[in-house]
Amino acid sequence: MPSQSNIKPDLSVDFAGIKLKNPVLTASGTFGYGEEYAEFIDLNRLGGVIVKGVSLRPIKGNPPPRIWETPSGMLNAIGLENPGVDVFLESKLPFLRKFDTAVVVNIFGYSLEEYVGVAKQLDGVPGVAGLEVNISCPNVKAGGIVFGTDVQAAFLLLSAVRKATKLPVIAKLSPNVTDITAFARAAQEAGCDGLSLINTLLGMAIDVDCRRPRLANCTGGLSGPAIRPVAVRMVWQAARAVKLPIIGMGGIMTGDDAAEFMLAGASAVAVGTANFTNPRASIDVIEGLEAYCIRHGVPRILDLVGKVETI
Repeated sequence: MPSQSNIKPDLSVDFAGIKLKNPVLTASGTFGYGEEYAEFIDLNRLGGVIVKGVSLRPIKGNPPPRIWETPSGMLNAIGLENPGVDVFLESKLPFLRKFDTAVVVNIFGYSLEEYVGVAKQLDGVPGVAGLEVNISCPNVKAGGIVFGTDVQAAFLLLSAVRKATKLPVIAKLSPNVTDITAFARAAQEAGCDGLSLINTLLGMAIDVDCRRPRLANCTGGLSGPAIRPVAVRMVWQAARAVKLPIIGMGGIMTGDDAAEFMLAGASAVAVGTANFTNPRASIDVIEGLEAYCIRHGVPRILDLVGKVETI
């Protein structure tokens, strides 16, 4: 039987130099820029907010339909729509500065120069605690090869971003690869301070009556509980391959889901698709993690990290 404790556990985490009051962040692309959810939850209670992806210039995104619900998950092909880094700094970040919650900015681009340009503009900006680098984008200058599925391309990109900023750099890894540990090692060698994994799995859905794809883009990113076992496996593998702290994500709905990622080796977690079905999901996960620690007599949340027993 699990041991019981009435002592309030310490949920605080220092993630790559970013102080988090608890290990629960909101995943990029599922929480807007924070303001969209502020009427539902107190943003001060979150460990951190990872904002929707920010690029050097505005991007309109893909045509609709862009979202399709799947069994235990969701396909999306939003196309990284965003107003660009200038608008983010002028009209999005000021709202988030009102809260005592770490703000991590997800950045992306379609060339190495675009990534570096965004990183430089965010460097030293008050209220920005770190950068999450989405490497699941095609490099238009290299024939469309996806940065996140080519180890050398990923290394060069992350090395360039690392040199462009003094902020903590967190590499968000793609699961659409054969060996996730090779990319974790590349990120570590490039000087990254942490990892986020996993990004969405590439998927597709077809309307069998119309015989057409459900998404205008044909394919999209699969997220939600359906991918959680894949995500937990990749976090476990990456944690054993490198010494970088990891933000685990992929279908987290409850505190126990978050504990699973932490036992696999994650030091923090991000709640994503759950936000669409339950605007309070991130708060529920925080409360669930606290209840888990009390139920099992865990004094510090970090005591869970990597403690899965495989023998």
